[in-house]
This record gives sequence, structure tokens and C-alpha cells, in this order.
Amino acid sequence: MLNFLNIDKILFIDIETVPQYCKFDDLEERWKALWSKKSILISKNDETPDELYNRAGIYAEFGKIICISTGFLNKNGNNWNFRVKSFYGENEKDLLLDFSNLLNKYFSETGKLLCAHNGKEFDFPYLSRRILINSLPLPYALDLAGKKPWEVPHIDTMELWKFGDYKNYTSLDLLASAFGIASPKDDIDGSMVCEVYYNEPNGIERIKTYCEKDVVTLARVLLKMAGFQNFTDEEIIYLS
Repeated sequence: MLNFLNIDKILFIDIETVPQYCKFDDLEERWKALWSKKSILISKNDETPDELYNRAGIYAEFGKIICISTGFLNKNGNNWNFRVKSFYGENEKDLLLDFSNLLNKYFSETGKLLCAHNGKEFDFPYLSRRILINSLPLPYALDLAGKKPWEVPHIDTMELWKFGDYKNYTSLDLLASAFGIASPKDDIDGSMVCEVYYNEPNGIERIKTYCEKDVVTLARVLLKMAGFQNFTDEEIIYLS
């Protein structure tokens, strides 16, 4: 399966997002009203807008990106290593600009692909929306306008694992466990990111480490699915 892939032409990504503000009460009145309307649609147990606000980060209109981790396989003599670089911090526009510059440089060559877990439903559209909200141009790799389905340079490991079973949802952690790959959730998981970001001193560094673990796991899962030899922890290079 997937043995046709050029594994050295895939950019693996993962993003971490949080609500725009720490608390619902911090919102301006207009945004309180908008979130209250949104809350009606997503509430399952009659939660108040305040109670649901910790979930605002998964919606691009109410959230923001605080970390994007990327990784790619690099040939080193007869061996491979996996290089990881993260864009993170308080200034979303700056990190999106830096990431967009990387994307444009990476996709200046033909045949490149962008890979994420649940990327087609979350990472790719979320990135695109936040890039536009920040008044930045869409990079080629995220601009789908006018492209035919086979021209879209995206791979989604969750979609691949569905095998056409569209009712199925499989988390990256579950898929990694099924393949005998170490869990990336050994410190925090996605439900804890907002709390760590807003309430823990220098929590962004902890979140960056978590995001990088996810992108390493993502690459290992795809390599396992494709039948390629995987890389070891010693073969991971973290770029500043």
C-alpha cells in the first residue's frame, strides 16, 4: 500500500490551536453574541456559552494557531533522517507568514505533498482560514481554487485509514497504538492545550514539544502504512 510514494517529497504537519481569549468574559460584546449563537449549534447537554468556550479553539473564526510543527525525511548518505521544525509563539501572523514562506519554498519543486492526520477536515482548512483572516496570501499548497481532485497535493492519514468507510473516525494516537508506535500523548493531549497555553508559565514550549511529537508520530504512521522502513529517535533532527 502506498509504495508509489516518494517519501522524501512529503511535508508532514500538525497544528495546535486555542481560543482567541482565555475566557468567554474577555470577548467583546459582538463576539460574545456570535459565540452564543454558535454554542446553540454545538451544545449537547445544555452547556452555557461560557462552559463551551474552551472548545472555541477548534473553530477558525473564534480560535488562533499557536504552533505549527513540520517534518520531512532527508537523505544523509545511505541513511535517512527526519528533520523537524516548528513555528510557534504569541504572534499568529508572524508564525503563519514564516510557515507560508516555507510552504512556498518547499512546493517550488513539482511532486511535493502535504500530509496531516485529519488534515482535510481540520489542519488544511483551518490554516487557510487563519491565513486569510491575517491578510496573508494563500500558499500554493493550500489554495484549492480551480484544482481538480487529483491536483490537490494533500495526503490525509485518517482518510487513508478509512478505506472508504466514511463513518469511521480514528485518532492519531489510536492508529499509532495499532501499529505499535509510541504514543505522542505521554505528557499532554489536545484537550489540555488551552489550559497549558493560558495558565502555565512558558506553556508554549510544552505545547511545541507535544506538537512535534505528533508530527513525528504522523510520519511514522504513514511510513508504516506504506511499508517503508521507519526512522529511530536517534535519526530525528530538531531544527531551530
